[in-house]
Amino acid sequence: MSTAVPTAARAVPGGLAVAFALASVYILWGSTYLAIRFALESYPPFLLGAIRMFLAGALMYAVLRWRGVTAPTGKQWRTLWVLSIWMVLLSNGLVNLAETQVGSGLAAIAVASMPLFAGVFAMLRGRHPSKIEWVGLVIGFLGVLWLNAGGELSSSLLGLVCLVIAPLAWAWGSIWSRDQDLPQPFMSAAGQMLTGSVWMLLAAGLHGERITTMPTMGATTAMLYLVVAGSIFGFTAYIWLLHHVRPALATSYAYVNPPIAVLFGALLANERFTAHDLGAMAVILLGVVIITLAKARAGSKPAVPAASSEPAA
Repeated sequence: MSTAVPTAARAVPGGLAVAFALASVYILWGSTYLAIRFALESYPPFLLGAIRMFLAGALMYAVLRWRGVTAPTGKQWRTLWVLSIWMVLLSNGLVNLAETQVGSGLAAIAVASMPLFAGVFAMLRGRHPSKIEWVGLVIGFLGVLWLNAGGELSSSLLGLVCLVIAPLAWAWGSIWSRDQDLPQPFMSAAGQMLTGSVWMLLAAGLHGERITTMPTMGATTAMLYLVVAGSIFGFTAYIWLLHHVRPALATSYAYVNPPIAVLFGALLANERFTAHDLGAMAVILLGVVIITLAKARAGSKPAVPAASSEPAA
């Protein structure tokens, strides 16, 4: 999902508050990949996304309107309908679908390539990378090629295709949204989740998805965790960070979430990772770190746009 965030400088809050918010984004978003895997035990991928996004979007929208936040205009709703195709259906939806074929940690590793694609799309729209950023892009994409060249991901064509399209769509939506008229950040996220839930429901129908048996308690708990922890609490912490710390720090989740997702997958779901997978992750994340630090040093916007919010999971 994507939101417009004010760029005015703000006073930096206490270190404990920043640390708590960062831990929330790192852990909550890092854990969503495994939560998706558990929820998929009873919920089909696109129906899971439709239910999750509708519940989270409806809750956020109701609370925001109750607090007096202005509803999106007609033009903004039209933009949100288009944006949610990229930021919800083709990102979160395809990650859900991919995790029916590959492990949660591997999905997180693949999605880590998003900032690299965002850098390329930004370049195509007139923002040329610095020499250091070019180094980061080349290193990162070598890691992407390495990941796709072998190992578990290459053994699942569906998983590979989904995990290439998902970060591409998320990156494009993040860059495209920066030139659009969007409502207040939290309202923008709520609107994208609501409109995205409709796209997910349509995709579920086309995919022939049905829930034919009562979902297990574990799967339903995981789905609700995605609603509350991933879509509401994690997003709130992220927006708070964007308003109170440097963008490079707020968006550092891009290279922290994948190893956390790998750790959760290994500890809680007995997922196994080869040296090939972990090596590719290290190279991808090295490229993302180089790009992020280069942008922070230059004092410009980060490779992961300040307009982006929740990761594709």
